[in-house]
Amino acid sequence: MTRLRRTATAAAALAFTAAATAVLGFAGPASAHVTVNPKEATQGGYARVAFRVPNESDSASTTKLEVVLPENAPVGSVSTMPVPGWTVTTEKRKVDPPIEVHGSQLTEAVSKITWTASGDAGVKPGQFQEFPVSLGPLPQVDSMVFKSLQTYSDGTVVRWIDPPVASGEEPEHPAPVLTLAAAAAPAGSAPPTAAVASPDDNDDDDGNGLAVGLGVAGLVAGLAGLVLGGLAFARTRREPTAKA
Repeated sequence: MTRLRRTATAAAALAFTAAATAVLGFAGPASAHVTVNPKEATQGGYARVAFRVPNESDSASTTKLEVVLPENAPVGSVSTMPVPGWTVTTEKRKVDPPIEVHGSQLTEAVSKITWTASGDAGVKPGQFQEFPVSLGPLPQVDSMVFKSLQTYSDGTVVRWIDPPVASGEEPEHPAPVLTLAAAAAPAGSAPPTAAVASPDDNDDDDGNGLAVGLGVAGLVAGLAGLVLGGLAFARTRREPTAKA
């Protein structure tokens, strides 16, 4: 009787574990998600980033990726790199105030990038794909949050749109985040300091000038006296000596 109870208990536990695994495996999200790499760039510069898309499905392929650029941080120049088997389109929106890029004022900026797989080019289960983008000049903000939508071949859409939270915990569907650091000040950018002469320095210069002037005057006077003395001596030699 005891053995039968143990067997029934073990069977019930196994059945419960199997049911829980099936439910969690169906409803629970996988740990991988859409990210942007590298995760850091510099304000005011250009960056080449790649949106990395892993496939979290066991049976469907990823066939579309939509990346929305943040409205509070418009970028003037956005260009994409060709990805074999995928087509790419962009959408634009009006920006006010305009964005200055290389001296030109732009009133429109890219608001959304969409990649769509052609034929059998979708991201298969167990694989990932990167979608490179060049951005710049990067805005003067601390970070850029790229809300992204991942579409599967079975119609499932995963919305990676949750921004970072203050507590630092990862949200359920985190959006890709690019952290922007302030540009370093160029070396030697500090303005030169003008040298200001102090009153004591001026007094020293005046004293040195006076001393030099007196020395030159004394030298001239000495030479003049020497010349006059020589002339007088020569005249004395030429005059006849008076007879006694």
